[in-house]
Amino acid sequence: MGELLPIIQLGDPILRQKANLVENIKDERIQKLIDDLTATVAKANGVGIAAPQVAESLRLFIVASRPNPRYPNAPEMEPTAMINPKITAHSTEMVKGWEGCLCIPGIRGRVPRSQKIEVEYTDRNGKLQKQELTDFVARIFQHEYDHLDGIVFLDKVESTLDIITEQEYQKQVISNT
Repeated sequence: MGELLPIIQLGDPILRQKANLVENIKDERIQKLIDDLTATVAKANGVGIAAPQVAESLRLFIVASRPNPRYPNAPEMEPTAMINPKITAHSTEMVKGWEGCLCIPGIRGRVPRSQKIEVEYTDRNGKLQKQELTDFVARIFQHEYDHLDGIVFLDKVESTLDIITEQEYQKQVISNT
């Protein structure tokens, strides 16, 4: 089990930087970071976390969809480390959905994202993976991928009317599902 890492907050300049490629996946420091990110996202009730969110400017994130208090309807999947990821294709169909961010506590926003994407990334064992992701897991990937380019979900909200507090989200959205 990894160590819990402090999650930086919106305003920290690292969140706005373009992250660096991971050069040596087998490096002990990278493998430990993967374990630490996995532990941190689970403890924080997140469904994904990118290295820049813990002040590590590296092109690495974890997608870890599972039902939890913040996302009760999330599909269950094994936490997956995605290193030097790329989106190789995306559907033209855009879907607006609610997002939150561990770096922006207390706020949710409706963000348009591609409904389906094709991605490639290197896994923690150094193998190139290619996948098609849809719906919520595609949304997680796109959200975390943005973090690698210094973009947060609020940058993609089309209107301030699409922003609400976490408390209102829980009351209006979660209690009505």
